[in-house]
Amino acid sequence: MVKVVKSTIMDAPVEAVWEVLRDFNGHDQWHPAVADSAIERGLPSDKIGCVRRFHLADGSELREQLLTLSDSDMAFSYCLLDTPVPLLNYVAHVRLLPVTDGDRAFWHWESRFDTPAGREEELAAMVGEQIYEGGFTAVREHMGLAHAETGEA
Repeated sequence: MVKVVKSTIMDAPVEAVWEVLRDFNGHDQWHPAVADSAIERGLPSDKIGCVRRFHLADGSELREQLLTLSDSDMAFSYCLLDTPVPLLNYVAHVRLLPVTDGDRAFWHWESRFDTPAGREEELAAMVGEQIYEGGFTAVREHMGLAHAETGEA
């Protein structure tokens, strides 16, 4: 089993970052890899068990299910149901925590999954860099934030 863990500090109040991330169907508004997204069967995007069907910029279709959502913990979990990429038994967790030094947010994103033998490093790098780190950068741009360590937007 592969485990990917990425985290960052966002130069924004934790509530503002949660407002962006909480919408399980909102990732097409900020993540450059996601072309479009819709919740199946017209369910609300914060209903546990809802499934988002989305397309990547390359046309690939994926389906993910919301497993948990907690406003008090500012956290959610989801799993992959259908994907053209061999990320098997993929379950991810996202959590925000307040950083009181400067009223910032700590964003933790992790997942565990199985892969075909020999593809562990390749797929771990793809998830960690293209999806998670790419997501961090994209949310900063979406919110008009600078990167905490570099000061660059």
